[in-house]
Parts: sequence; C-alpha cells; structure tokens
Amino acid sequence: MTEASLGKRAPEAYLARLKAARANAYVPYSAHPVAALLVTDSGELFCSCNVETAHFKSVCAEAGAISALISAGEKRIREVWILGPGPKPCPPCGDCRQRIHEFADDHTRIHLVDETGRIMSSSGVADLLPEAFGGP
Repeated sequence: MTEASLGKRAPEAYLARLKAARANAYVPYSAHPVAALLVTDSGELFCSCNVETAHFKSVCAEAGAISALISAGEKRIREVWILGPGPKPCPPCGDCRQRIHEFADDHTRIHLVDETGRIMSSSGVADLLPEAFGGP
C-alpha cells in the first residue's frame, strides 16, 4: 500500500464513470454492485460493472473492463480504480487479481475508492497477488 495515495481522491471524471457503471450493475443475487475503471498506458479508459446470472458464473467488473480493453486492442493496464457498494474498500477477487496481473506491470496501481472518490487503499499488483502465475 502506498501511504502517499491514501486520502487523495480519484479524478472527478473517473468517479462519475464509476458511479454510472455501478448504477447499471446487475446484481439480483448478491445486491453487491461494483464498478471498475481501467486506465491504459495510452491513456484510454475502460469501465464496467459486475453482472450476475442465475447459474452463479458471474462476470466481475474488473473482468468486464479487461475484456473491453482487449477488444479495443489495448494490452497494458496502468491503473485500476474500483468502487464497491459500501464504506469499506472492495478489493478484486482472486480471479480478477490474476486477470489484472496478466496485463499489468510493476508500476500498475490498484486504487479502491469510496463514494466520494477518496482513495482508501492503493496497492501494486504484487501486493495483491504475491507469487502470481507468470503467463506469457
């Protein structure tokens, strides 16, 4: 965790996109809406929300945003911004930690924000997924 990031805020444009995506989350089973916004090396933004289905093979917000990023021809994640439903930080699940790792590097930051955009937690990929499986 980077202490320098704590207490700072997400850019207003990022927070607005996160809130809009989270409002569209389809979460009839958990009532746990989440939004994730990815920033690429080129400065492109990709945002998504979680989508649950009756067979419980849901799509996390991070996974949806990564799919959009790859579909657009991007390959590197510079920052991840995540907004959950409540006052506590909402870190990525284990699967999404591995997904993020696949398209991140040592400089990638994962920021967990609250409703006001205040950064509650800021970590590097290795902090969230030590000894990650390497991939290509």
